[in-house]
Amino acid sequence: MGVFDGMQISASGLRAERARLDVIATNIANVETTRTPEGGPYRRQQVVLVSWQPPALPGSVGGRGPTGVQVAAIEAATDPLPRVYDPSHPDADAQGYVLMPNVELPTEMADMIVAARAYEANAAAFKAGRELIRQALSILA
Repeated sequence: MGVFDGMQISASGLRAERARLDVIATNIANVETTRTPEGGPYRRQQVVLVSWQPPALPGSVGGRGPTGVQVAAIEAATDPLPRVYDPSHPDADAQGYVLMPNVELPTEMADMIVAARAYEANAAAFKAGRELIRQALSILA
């Protein structure tokens, strides 16, 4: 394991959590969007993360080291869309029902808190790695 592997892994976590926070913000912004350019109501988006291994740095030795994460895809959730009775809505069907987005604000807020905490943890790990390298360099000087 190289000196910078831990920092690369923390950076991958920071990128992944930032993507999750962006998607959550988009979901919250579209909580009542009943008509999209694709047609139909907005569908909740989810980030799919996969394992990621940092590239080997020149001069590094060894085989498979630690892994981080990366965003594989952003997919629409397949949850059913709720129907709300509102005959005055412009998108209501013949029976007066409107298909609403499958976004639940409490779920999005909970996901946002988890993603923010994970982002903070990765930032702290990155900072600790940076400080460890700084201290090692000060010993050599």
